[in-house]
Amino acid sequence: MAAQTEESDCAREQTKAEQDVDQVRKRAARDQQRLDSGAVTSPKDLANLQHEIASLAKRQGDLEDVVLEVMERRESAQQRVAELTERVASVQAKADDAAGRRDAALQEIDAEVASVTKERDVVAGTVPADLLGLYDKLRRQHGGIGAAKLYQRTCQGCRQELAITELNEVRAAAPDAVVRCENCRRILVRTAESGL
Repeated sequence: MAAQTEESDCAREQTKAEQDVDQVRKRAARDQQRLDSGAVTSPKDLANLQHEIASLAKRQGDLEDVVLEVMERRESAQQRVAELTERVASVQAKADDAAGRRDAALQEIDAEVASVTKERDVVAGTVPADLLGLYDKLRRQHGGIGAAKLYQRTCQGCRQELAITELNEVRAAAPDAVVRCENCRRILVRTAESGL
């Protein structure tokens, strides 16, 4: 926006400077025509007219220099606008590409969530209601993880190694008993790799 504003300001300034040059040029042409026509006969008027024509020529030269300087600034501003427009287009293309990839990923995630939810519903139907209620409560309390694997005597939920007394209690529990971690209170899932 700043570059575009600068370019349009330069365009206005250039137009005004060109109009000033045109006015001076027309006035000098009129004065030259008067001088050439022979209508001015007084030596003093002739001298004044020649002096004015010389002054107008100098003024025209100064104004043309201003026009050139403004044209250079405008050209520079136009190049800057073109460069920034190209960069904006490039960034917008990257943003559009990223948004497209994000939307595709969200669709995949939504499809996976739907599939996993169906699987979970099937499995949840085989779990006793009180155990499922405990699991759901723990999930809400612990950021979505209500049960954790016991791996080499370490709870994978809180990453804490179980104390020896706790390990003994887990060893003594029946295979279908629900055991929980003393540190994070998640349900512990026992496997052959639990280190019991």
